[in-house]
Amino acid sequence: MASGNDIKAARETYEAFIGVVKWTTPALIALTAFVVYLLAR
Repeated sequence: MASGNDIKAARETYEAFIGVVKWTTPALIALTAFVVYLLAR
């Protein structure tokens, strides 16, 4: 079984990962939409 410190470190890593995903997903969607717009012109 994992110790309390391992769980704390894992939770911090998970929260950091989710934070990055929250910001990069909309950015990639916007970039993709912009590229599609440029190609469709």
